[in-house]
Amino acid sequence: MKKIFLSEKVVLLAIIANAVVIFWMSFPDWRNDLTLKLVDDFFIIFFLIEAIVKIATWGSKAYFNDNWNRFDFALVVGSIPALLSAFIPIPNTAILLIFRLLRLLRLVKFLWFIPNMKHILVGLGRAFKASVFVLLVLAFLNVLLSIISCQLFGEDVPELFGTPISSSYTIFQMFTVEGWNDIVQQVEAADPQNTATNIAGIRIYFVIIVLFGGIFGMSLANAIFVDEMTIDNNAVLETKIDVLQEKIERLQQILEEKS
Repeated sequence: MKKIFLSEKVVLLAIIANAVVIFWMSFPDWRNDLTLKLVDDFFIIFFLIEAIVKIATWGSKAYFNDNWNRFDFALVVGSIPALLSAFIPIPNTAILLIFRLLRLLRLVKFLWFIPNMKHILVGLGRAFKASVFVLLVLAFLNVLLSIISCQLFGEDVPELFGTPISSSYTIFQMFTVEGWNDIVQQVEAADPQNTATNIAGIRIYFVIIVLFGGIFGMSLANAIFVDEMTIDNNAVLETKIDVLQEKIERLQQILEEKS
């Protein structure tokens, strides 16, 4: 087990080093640097050898039964074109860039070194399931309001509500309560009539959007999400309280029998 731990430690250090190299190569001045390219190719060979050794040691069936191994193998296969580009001219460099960036996904492995990560992931899954209904309601409300807003303000403020898609993005921005008052001011400034009644109607309309979508809707989704994430801690406390209650009841029985 100690050897396995040390090998995993070496692999994680290699992942960090490779991520640093990829980050460095993202700068325009270093993008075509030959030294960095050779170091990057070294890491591709390193991870390729690691996969081959694991397959030879464990066997292909045992190797591919593990989800992490399948994940690593897919990244290794996707990195081979970048390695072959040094010998075979590959014109589409965008694909090579995508394959290179995908290798950064190996950093996900560090999640498993976080204490109680398994419980955190279980809590995240439970929180997403519990929040899905509220999120669907918010999505429906977003689509509905984006269509209405597109019809009302699309001609006056096309950059915000010109199409249902741009309108949906603007409504979502209002749900996050991020700069929503600036949006209202732009709509008011673009209103052709610019009467007190129209301005009041515009403000009431957008205040309702912020209240129901932003304050109530998003707050409800956050509350459900946080509650489901912390339910494990509550369950532990409830169990301890039940055990303590049983001990108190037994102690009371003993005292009653002696008296």
